[in-house]
Amino acid sequence: MSEEIVLEVRGLTKEVDNAGLTLKILQQISFSVMSGETVAIMGASGSGKSTLLGLLAGLDVASSGEVLLAGQALSALDEDARAVLRAQGLGFVFQSFQLLPALTALENVMLPLELAGRSDAAALAQSWLQRVGLGERLQHYPKHLSGGEQQRVALARAFAPRPKLVLADEPTGNLDAATGAQVIDLMFELNAREGTTLILVTHDAALAARCQRVLRLQAGCLLA
Repeated sequence: MSEEIVLEVRGLTKEVDNAGLTLKILQQISFSVMSGETVAIMGASGSGKSTLLGLLAGLDVASSGEVLLAGQALSALDEDARAVLRAQGLGFVFQSFQLLPALTALENVMLPLELAGRSDAAALAQSWLQRVGLGERLQHYPKHLSGGEQQRVALARAFAPRPKLVLADEPTGNLDAATGAQVIDLMFELNAREGTTLILVTHDAALAARCQRVLRLQAGCLLA
């Protein structure tokens, strides 16, 4: 494993105004993640897990503190520049799949590749869908795919651009246990083969135990 730091979080705090009262969602969160590492973030509902993931991706802005992605401070970038950084180095897997309903499975996987300027987007997307067992579903729309198939499309979309970091938010939350287990096996297999760094938010202790490290949040604080 390379000793490159892919992600560094320094004193990250997120506060919001709630009817004149300051609500502290995250308080002084600090950690770093090395290249190729697998990390689970666990905590009860409301502990700040999804907020933290949004901050790591630059989808939200911290009240104070810093997130450095591949050495680049997200606070130094405007929204457009953060979007470019996400397109170049981040993959996402969501609980609700987040596939575009008007696009086929193939087109959903092609989209981030086309945005990255890949001229071979169609061929690459097709090969990735074959890797996740959906070679016969290229022209199917999300509404014609099962939940497990939709999440496989989402995995192909996340890994196809070869990002340094994949963020997964409750990736099995909308799947039954057997389907969820298959999707997780596939996600870890792809991650290992590609040498990607993986950070996932989960309530599932068995899933978290498959990661090299577990970070636990409680009331917005990172437990030692």
